Amino acid sequence: MSSKPPRRHSTPRQRNSVQPLTATASLRQLLDSLSNEQRTNQDLLVSLGFALRSFTNLHRFLELVPVVASRLAGVDGALLVPFQPDGRLWREQLQVLPVERSQELLRQIAAFGPGHAVGFASEEAQVQALDQLVQRQLGRSDLFATSLVARGRQRGRLYVFNSTGPLVWSEVHRRHVQLVADLTGVAIENDLMLQEARRHERVDRQLSIGAEIQAQLLPDHCPVIEGVELSARCRPAFQVGGDYYDFIPTRPELIGRRRERGRWALVMGDVMGKGVPAGLLMTMLRGMLRAEVLSGLPPDRILHDLNQLAQEDLAQSHRFVTLFYSDFDPRTRRLRFANAAHNPPLIWRAQQRSIGRLDAPGLLIGLQPEADYGCGQVVLEPGDVILYYTDGVTEAPGITGDRFDEARLMRTLEGACRSGMGSQGILDQLFTRLDRFVGADRQLEDDASMVVLKVREEVMLPSVPRASL
Repeated sequence: MSSKPPRRHSTPRQRNSVQPLTATASLRQLLDSLSNEQRTNQDLLVSLGFALRSFTNLHRFLELVPVVASRLAGVDGALLVPFQPDGRLWREQLQVLPVERSQELLRQIAAFGPGHAVGFASEEAQVQALDQLVQRQLGRSDLFATSLVARGRQRGRLYVFNSTGPLVWSEVHRRHVQLVADLTGVAIENDLMLQEARRHERVDRQLSIGAEIQAQLLPDHCPVIEGVELSARCRPAFQVGGDYYDFIPTRPELIGRRRERGRWALVMGDVMGKGVPAGLLMTMLRGMLRAEVLSGLPPDRILHDLNQLAQEDLAQSHRFVTLFYSDFDPRTRRLRFANAAHNPPLIWRAQQRSIGRLDAPGLLIGLQPEADYGCGQVVLEPGDVILYYTDGVTEAPGITGDRFDEARLMRTLEGACRSGMGSQGILDQLFTRLDRFVGADRQLEDDASMVVLKVREEVMLPSVPRASL
């Protein structure tokens, strides 16, 4: 027989000495567990913060949110319902955990009718109805919900729930879940701002291209026309504007001195509106007008035909065009003109030392299919000056709120003409006065364009041959 060692019996004194050691170990184990949980929670939040700083894909970031929220709260489920910028449910970005057991929940949220309406996020009653839908789908599971808020706007809802039992909840859990919601709101807001910045970059590139094209369409220099000086400048309020001026030879096949002595069309126009649409319409109108000039018709007929050609395109865009068309013959110094409701050019008469207007009756281009235009003419004398301009000049607001107006423009023009300046000097003085009136650091509200034509002082009328007797 094998002998067994005798059983040792602990005395009451020994049992009492073991109990304090067990309680201390349990307390140490509890503290270690709490410390580990705290480190784990800190690591989760640090990971989420790192993802927020470095993510380039919002979808990948939003996938992390239910995972982090559920672990921080110590639950088995979490649901993220983000909202689009216009307040609708962002169905494509719904995120849930656990995925397998929550497909019906996602389907019900995606089919939630009020969530398809613009502005849903700002309707508190509708958001509460969404909360009730989530609660119904989860059955008896305990649920905690909070909002994703950024820059004062609600960007979504975050839910945490426990399907296996009641939530073991504390203020720390609530703060952790709210912190996750706040970081998620910031992430969505950052993505929206990033998309907006990219959109602006694309628009800026398009505007730059449009401005470059328009700059190429406007004359880069004034032509040489016998007996006159020409100067022109366009200052757009935006990168692309609706102002237009042009110098068009009526017989482009002529070259050299014959072209300088030929008849030229001088045009100033303005599309109602600003930016790219106005610039595109003016580009289209420029091509039509240049083709019409080759017909050799008088100004009133050219505006009549141009109005008919552009009628359909302008009607579709709901815009109209003002246009002053004139042609100048250097041999006779006769200027013929027609006006489609544009600002009448100002004319300085050197002999009379006075200023007047060049005007003729006519409707806007694109207003009526069958519009008639009047035709006027004037013979220019040495020293005479004509100023073509757009309403961006006279309507420019000053520092005090007053407009530059026609009277101020006439006084400035008169002063420049009386001083005997050439066309470029007159143009520079007009823009200097305009800039001083508007203010050095203030942007124009509308495009401002001016063209100055001055008849040279030494030009004399050609001698008329006497008829033979």
